[in-house]
Amino acid sequence: MIDYVTVDVFTDTRFGGNPLAVIPDARAIDDALLQKIATEFNYSETTFVFPSDDPAHTARVRIFTPTDEIPFAGHPNVGTAYVLGRRGTIFGKPTSDHMVFEEKAGLVHLDLLRDGGVIVGTGFVAPQPLTMQGEIDRDMMAACISLAPDAIVTSTHGPRMVSVGLPFAVAELASLDALASAQPNAVVFEQAERKHRSRDDRFSTFIYVRTGDGFDHLRARMFAPLDNVSEDPATGSASGALAAYLVSLDPRRDTVCGITIEQGVEMGRRSLIEVEVRKRDGHVESVRISGRCVPVMQGRIDL
Repeated sequence: MIDYVTVDVFTDTRFGGNPLAVIPDARAIDDALLQKIATEFNYSETTFVFPSDDPAHTARVRIFTPTDEIPFAGHPNVGTAYVLGRRGTIFGKPTSDHMVFEEKAGLVHLDLLRDGGVIVGTGFVAPQPLTMQGEIDRDMMAACISLAPDAIVTSTHGPRMVSVGLPFAVAELASLDALASAQPNAVVFEQAERKHRSRDDRFSTFIYVRTGDGFDHLRARMFAPLDNVSEDPATGSASGALAAYLVSLDPRRDTVCGITIEQGVEMGRRSLIEVEVRKRDGHVESVRISGRCVPVMQGRIDL
């Protein structure tokens, strides 16, 4: 029997945010079963925790979607650290407020968030620097989300692939109505993936609208139908990549920007993702993603 915990991430309201399944001790699970368990949960991601290769680190964490293992993602890191912090120990060692996860994308440094001494969430630094992996034809991007091309705004940037550990095709939309009307077209997604796929990462889109002055408040949606995730209610890795990209376009050479991204509203699972981007000498230096969590379920998997 294998213990599991589920949490809702990037929310302080149960049944909001993005659900995550965490297996805090996956040592007894055969590799061949990891994907099957993730498929059974059918959440956007499931995490499996193993002892770290380096004893100075907290754990080795593997992240699976319903169809694939991925190198990095945002809400799995926030939720996994939250679960381990609340347990108090991991593999016989006490947990601390600072953790280091070994992941396929690199080392992820995390800090628990507390309110009155109670653990309420996690913040972490993205494991890779901002990379911009190429522009995407506006007509193709619009077709992916079933909108007319003029629904995509290009005054600041056109659609393009960006990443801080996991790539996403990002695009700004003209209005909240356009955002609400967007729907993924899996056939066009397949065409876009053949043209723009990077390494083993599936083609995913992250579309947004500005809801505040400048780009400090955004409303977003994420579609990944090729990963069996028609829509994701909270996507920390995409939020970090988008925020870093927008700050990279800011004419200021040195700045610290806080950006709040609201997601999942159209799904009835409102999420709030906080991103802090530090820029020095014209280059994005670090991207910190944080959010709250709520415990939902716990139980055992019968293997």
